[in-house]
Amino acid sequence: MNKQSNWQPSISIDNLLKRAKILSKIRRFFSINGVLEVETPIISRKTTTDIHLVPFSTKFIDNSLNEEEFWLITSPEYHMKRLLALGSGPIYQIGHSFRNKEIGRYHNPEFTMLEWYRPKCDMFCLMDEVDNLLQFILGCNGADFISYQNIFIDHLNLDPLSTNKNQLLEAASKLGNSHLITPEKDIDSILMILFMIGIEPNIGQKKPCFVYNFPANQAILSEINSADSRISERFEVYYKGIELANGCLELTDFQEHINRFEEDNRKRINSELPIYPINDMLLDAIKHGMPVCSGVALGIDRLVMLSLNANSIHEVITFPIDRC
Repeated sequence: MNKQSNWQPSISIDNLLKRAKILSKIRRFFSINGVLEVETPIISRKTTTDIHLVPFSTKFIDNSLNEEEFWLITSPEYHMKRLLALGSGPIYQIGHSFRNKEIGRYHNPEFTMLEWYRPKCDMFCLMDEVDNLLQFILGCNGADFISYQNIFIDHLNLDPLSTNKNQLLEAASKLGNSHLITPEKDIDSILMILFMIGIEPNIGQKKPCFVYNFPANQAILSEINSADSRISERFEVYYKGIELANGCLELTDFQEHINRFEEDNRKRINSELPIYPINDMLLDAIKHGMPVCSGVALGIDRLVMLSLNANSIHEVITFPIDRC
């Protein structure tokens, strides 16, 4: 006899209705603030080179039965930046993104992302808008704002911008997690692990916490601070121990995009990971001229989870990976 399928959704009907109201409220926030909703593809000819992300691949077969590899998007970022380069003005999108090897209390391989961009807006301007959205949706107090450097000093008594590997290993040992950090790891990898185990669970407990000016080596596609080349114009948002959003002042330099994508692939080679072709359509858009702007990606499922006091995102999505 076949095992009975678990056909029921993981979300309750009550939470399904509440989620719909939250999404409607998010759209109302952007309508009030003059941000245009857009839709972009969830499949793409090129994928991200980010070493920390594992994309899903698929194949397109045309009428002549020719096959072409496509990718499910890990975020709508590249397509949205092509709209910005065309002159779309401020835009947002609520849609599904896909990341392999991600499952757990706060993760599902398919998840809902809110991403938006504000031309002529610096990192601090956008952080204020994210703070306003969180207060509007969650009814929480206004957020705390603290630099990456200061939060390390406050919680781990070390300066991440001038530390050495021995000091980082000592800090890991004090946390009782030295097994997670081995001497062969580079400083930025160790900093990310220390942030995850020693800082992230302890911040934003009573109200959201914005951590900004991440180290330059963790810039991803953000601008480097013009006054201090050790730091980037990038921020993350935490609430009740959960990472909610990741944003920055967006990189607009054409050659620097190429440099960072190529560096990603060098790291992939060193880590024995597949290398991916650089997204030439994004580069063409950047070369055409993307406006100075800030952008942010926010996890909708986590936001709904916090709003409904759920224990897991599986309580606020319809069919997680084990039921789809």
